[in-house]
Amino acid sequence: MNSPYHPPVKRSVEIAGHKTSISLEPLFWDMLRGVAEDEGVPINALVARIDAERIRAETPPGLAGAIRLWLAARALEG
Repeated sequence: MNSPYHPPVKRSVEIAGHKTSISLEPLFWDMLRGVAEDEGVPINALVARIDAERIRAETPPGLAGAIRLWLAARALEG
């Protein structure tokens, strides 16, 4: 495994037909990719699901923060 201390990497994803850029550290991109593979869905679909959940939150964080929090919560559950 590479060092977890790496600056964020910006990538484009498509949510509901709209492209957006997300900056995440490589560790989080790897985690997101792993969950998408485990669930048999594209990363775009997983990000769209996380985005829908975050929008329903009482005080929604930004999308990148929501992805990090979602992945951390999932890791704590497992």
